[in-house]
Amino acid sequence: MLKIVRRILATVFFAGVTLLFLDFTGTLHRGFGWMAKLQFIPAVLAVNVAVVLLLVALTLLFGRIYCSVICPLGVFQDGVSNLSARRKGKKNRFRYSPAMSWLRYGVLALFVVMLVAGVNVAVSLLDPYGVYGRMASNFLSPVYRLANNLLAWFSERVDSYVFYSTDVWIKGWITFGMAVVMFGVVGFLAWRNGRAYCNTVCPVGTMLGFLSRFSLFRMAFDTEKCTRCNACERRCKSSCIDVKTMTIDHSRCVTCFNCIERCKFGAMNYAPVKWGRKRGEKPSSGQTPVSATVNTDSQNTMSRRNALSAITFLAAGTVLKAQEQAVEVRGDGGLAEIMDKKNIARQTPIVPPGSMGARHMKQHCTACQLCVSACPNNILRPSNKLATLMQPEMSYERGYCRPECVECSHVCPTGAIKPISAADKSAIAIGLAVWVSDRCVVNTDGVQCHNCQRHCPTGAITLVDRDPGYSDSLKVPVVDKELCIGCGACENLCPARPYSAIYVEGNVRHHQI
Repeated sequence: MLKIVRRILATVFFAGVTLLFLDFTGTLHRGFGWMAKLQFIPAVLAVNVAVVLLLVALTLLFGRIYCSVICPLGVFQDGVSNLSARRKGKKNRFRYSPAMSWLRYGVLALFVVMLVAGVNVAVSLLDPYGVYGRMASNFLSPVYRLANNLLAWFSERVDSYVFYSTDVWIKGWITFGMAVVMFGVVGFLAWRNGRAYCNTVCPVGTMLGFLSRFSLFRMAFDTEKCTRCNACERRCKSSCIDVKTMTIDHSRCVTCFNCIERCKFGAMNYAPVKWGRKRGEKPSSGQTPVSATVNTDSQNTMSRRNALSAITFLAAGTVLKAQEQAVEVRGDGGLAEIMDKKNIARQTPIVPPGSMGARHMKQHCTACQLCVSACPNNILRPSNKLATLMQPEMSYERGYCRPECVECSHVCPTGAIKPISAADKSAIAIGLAVWVSDRCVVNTDGVQCHNCQRHCPTGAITLVDRDPGYSDSLKVPVVDKELCIGCGACENLCPARPYSAIYVEGNVRHHQI
């Protein structure tokens, strides 16, 4: 029964988090957005003390429930492991293996140091939620969108517009490559050894595993019923049950209840630990052996101090764009070819409204790609720069940041992009438009253009005479620094190709206009 309940809850969480990365309409985030905010590392980066304390309390009460139910990467590993078992016909293929403590705690120490030092590349690479998010965004989202486009094509044939087409393209080759690597590593380890990644590499697993050593409810042997048949050990995907010594490494147990389901003699149970047993006393029915429990008050005190120190230390650091084989021709009345725009190399990257600036984004973003998946304007894409690797940046060759859209600020679980309203957004300057005279069609083609002025939502662009004193002078744009918010409408709608004659440089720190 316990395993059935766990599987149902795990399926709900896994499906909910996955749908967040697939949904491009912005409707599902209202119902499932809280699941992303319940992830451990996003809660730490958002300094969400309530969620962190809730997850710690759950672990101290029930063990690593987070890893077996809430974490999408953990549930993904269970799915791969189950597929492996069915394919090979070997559900009971595991055996006890000693913990690789040096690797587990070494990775955790490195993770904490990088988190405190603000080197978020390491945080992004090791955060289990971020790892799964990039896999879902790069693999599942394109398939989902292609299926949607197919339905849109069929619905149009019957004069129905229930579905509408959306762009499918690779938004970042480096991020895609990292997703492929992590999918291969995590998938291979899960296929061969179940929860090996959780118990050797994942810093969240190590952290919560340390706390689970002191949890109230634990797996335990009933020594009077156990026949040492090894069934529980061979079914344990964490390889943490040693039948020979009748001990369980609770720091690696993910509370999956496989051992209870497999035991035919009722020798495995999930029950509260009795802390009052004296040294040398034999374990009673339903208790783990003396070697697997804390036996003295001094050990209890020191262990709890270590756990509190670890928690405090961690909390302190709080389809892709297709490459066309043939040139796509889009015409002006069918007469002229219009080239695609190219991304402009900006000295200062543009980060979304609500992020307050590049520094805040760098410190709080876990590069999960949820905002990139949710952006309806196709302007967010992962950074290729080492310091901000895979974190979102804005680029306007495919669209611009529409004044009414605040989707990215509402889906971000880490607080890297804080929630804002449309009214707030219209007054936040995320960048400044810069005019490049050598690219402007007024100078290159000698024709008058009003696009940048006409489409500026804040009236920051005015046209002035290029040749003062001449009544028939062509006009060129001038940008008012006090009114420009850097939305990119001028850059996106500029007719100059392949680079726009007016583009946006990001503001290091956002400010109100």
